[in-house]
Amino acid sequence: MLLPPLGSHMSIAGGVDKSPERGASVHSTAMQIFVKNNNRWAGPPITTEQASRFASELKRTGIPVKHVFAHTCYLINLASPKPEVVEKSIHALKDELNRCQQIGLPGLVMHPGSHINTGLEKGIQQIIDLTLSVFEETPDVKTRLLFETTAGTGSNIGADFGELGAILKGIKNPKRAGVCLDTCHIFAAGYDIRTPETWQETMDAFDREVGFKNLHAVHINDSKHDLGSRKDRHEHIGEGKIGREAFRLLMTDPRFRSIPMSLETDKDDDLEDDRRNLALLYELGGEEYPG
Repeated sequence: MLLPPLGSHMSIAGGVDKSPERGASVHSTAMQIFVKNNNRWAGPPITTEQASRFASELKRTGIPVKHVFAHTCYLINLASPKPEVVEKSIHALKDELNRCQQIGLPGLVMHPGSHINTGLEKGIQQIIDLTLSVFEETPDVKTRLLFETTAGTGSNIGADFGELGAILKGIKNPKRAGVCLDTCHIFAAGYDIRTPETWQETMDAFDREVGFKNLHAVHINDSKHDLGSRKDRHEHIGEGKIGREAFRLLMTDPRFRSIPMSLETDKDDDLEDDRRNLALLYELGGEEYPG
């Protein structure tokens, strides 16, 4: 198979150990999950039994753990000017990194943060400083923290590749920090990927500012809104403003071949939406979907 590892974000309802079966039901070769409730600061621990069953289920379903990554809860904001939010963010991030380490995940995706109109440079420096502090307090964690490209809504950091590059340069620890690229987000931020020419221009800019060596996960989403809208609204593949050609270019670009990719598009209870999106990605990549 010449396609990148492909899958979708899967629910952990009932425990993290339930997610591999859900991923396998749509023929995933990669997967994203949460490791706790995504809208709460804290959550019940992952038990030893759940962690063991998670590993067993991944093995049974044939989904390599190296292709599974997590996403932090949405409350974390390392760039916040509010001390109480910063304190909770630090605690939550350490907890989630430890959870990922517990179940052997290679990456944890996180939105860089919002400076809430206190200044971009100050926000970036605060992210760097706090991330370094978290790393110092979690020395045994091997899970890499992946800063996600953002759509640039409000004062969110990470819409410009240079902002992510500055964060990585400040942290100076490629073993513990990297990037997740979201197709909807970069398009909403103003990076055109709809033609071979603009795709190459955008990827050249990404490599120059961030570096493909620092890319460890991809979110595959079309966009409900136009180029440069700064609106983060995902659409099914080929049905939004990005269109099919960009995803054909993604599926056939050798620089992405080993990068695990996950859909974050809306899904129905029977996961048919995921199957439809994945089948199209297989088709665009020149391969037959096994479903």
